[in-house]
Order: sequence, then C-alpha cells, then structure tokens
Amino acid sequence: MENNSPSNRHTRELMLGNEAIARGFIESGCAMATSYPGTPASEILSSVIRFKDQAAQPLHAQWAVNEKVAFEIAYAGSMVGLRTAVSMKQVGLNVASDPLMSAAYMGTRGGFIVVSADDPGPHSSQTEQDSRLMAMLAKIPVLDPSSPREARDMVALAYEISETFEIPVMLRPTTWVCHARQDI
Repeated sequence: MENNSPSNRHTRELMLGNEAIARGFIESGCAMATSYPGTPASEILSSVIRFKDQAAQPLHAQWAVNEKVAFEIAYAGSMVGLRTAVSMKQVGLNVASDPLMSAAYMGTRGGFIVVSADDPGPHSSQTEQDSRLMAMLAKIPVLDPSSPREARDMVALAYEISETFEIPVMLRPTTWVCHARQDI
C-alpha cells in the first residue's frame, strides 16, 4: 500500500516527461539551459525556468532564435566548465548539426547534454527522424529513456558520462516520453 501521509504527498508530483527532464537539470546542478521551441520538446525550458525560480538556484535560461544558436550558447557555457543543456525537437537537430559535429571532436569541459526529442510517427513534425543516427555519426553516446522518471534519472547519468569523457551526451526522449505523465 502506498504511503499517502502528508509528508510523502509533498515529495511526489505528477509530471510531464518534459517537466521531469527539467527537474533532472535542476537536481543535477545545471547552470545554463537553452532551447528553441518545438514540439515535443517545447515545455522543457519553460519548466526549467519555473523550477529554477522555485529552487532559487542560479541558472541562466535562454530561448534562442534557432537551434544552432541555442546549441552554441549552451556549448560555450560548457567550454568554460559549466553544466549546460540544450533542448530541441529532432528536426532542429539538423539545424544544429554543424556545431554538434564540431563539439563531438573538440570535446567539452563542463557536462553538456543535448536533448533531441524525437517524434516517431510523426505527430507534430514535418518528417520522421531518428536522432540516434545523428549521435552515431557524431560518435557521441545516447541515452534513450522509456518513461518520464527514467528521463529525469538519466540526466544525472548524462552529466556523469559527459564530464568523465569530456564529450556531449544526447538524451533522446520520444513524444510518448515527453508528453506522458508519471508520478515523480
């Protein structure tokens, strides 16, 4: 039987997968998050901003004019040793492909997570794309969560891998993970 005591009720929350990813950024000490809005990844940065304000944590959050600029801003933060993240939909990864390939061989200093939210089907995108193939081309690791809770938990692992090997790490949630709700 689940513990529904008053103290336990406040520690758990029903969250969208995108909110869970944002919570993972906050819990893992992300210092800079950038994004270009596009479904299924749209709610990630706005959730980061909301959670940052609740946690009173210093974190720079910025919308960018396109995915390439969002990537480059977050990558610059990583190169000075900050934990950073950029989020976009899979079609946007094409726009950011030049700096992705460069970052993969130039490396990172701080942890750097590239969230590419894939839209199998596609439900809200022009085309279907599998970002794992872009990661393979760039020779960077990919974490592929199957639930909102797993997505949140994989953020810490992604930072650990990125900092250990000094490379970007891709987190690849799908539409079903981004827009599913789970008790976190």
